[in-house]
Amino acid sequence: MKKKAQSTVLVKWVRSGIGFPRRQKVMVRSLGLRRLNQVVECPDTPQVRGLVAAVPHLVAIVSAPAAPAWAGVPEYRIKPVAIAPAKPVAPVAAEPVPAAVEESAPAETSSAPVEASSTEAEASSAPAEVAPKKRSRTKKSAASSKSVKPSEPDEK
Repeated sequence: MKKKAQSTVLVKWVRSGIGFPRRQKVMVRSLGLRRLNQVVECPDTPQVRGLVAAVPHLVAIVSAPAAPAWAGVPEYRIKPVAIAPAKPVAPVAAEPVPAAVEESAPAETSSAPVEASSTEAEASSAPAEVAPKKRSRTKKSAASSKSVKPSEPDEK
C-alpha cells in the first residue's frame, strides 16, 4: 500500500460557544481547538470537513499565513571577536634582601613625634556626622499606631 501525501486544512475558532448547545462546543473541541482565535492544522478529510460544516458560525477554514518579507532579514549581526592567544607569563623570582638594608631599616625611623597635618587635625576636632535613619516603607502594626495616653504629672 502506498502512503498518500495527506493534505491539511487550517481551522480557526472565530466565535465563542457561549449561548450555543453543548453539542456544538464538543464539536469545536474535537477539532483540537482550545482557545478563541486559535488556528490548528487538521487533515483534509470528509470527517473534518463535516465537523466544520456543522458549526460554520463558530469556526472557519483559513488559508496558510504568508511569511512576512522582513522575517528573513536579521535585525543585527554578531561578529565573532578574534581572540589573541595568551602570552605565557614568566614567573618572577623573589629577590633576596641584603643584610645591610635589613639592619638599617629600624634605624631610619626617628623617635621624634610627627605633627599631624592640618586636615587630620580638623577631622579629629569636628564631630562625626551621623546619617539620619531611613524610614521603612512597611505599614505600622495596629498596636504601634494606637495613640499613647500622656502620663499624668506628679503632684508636688
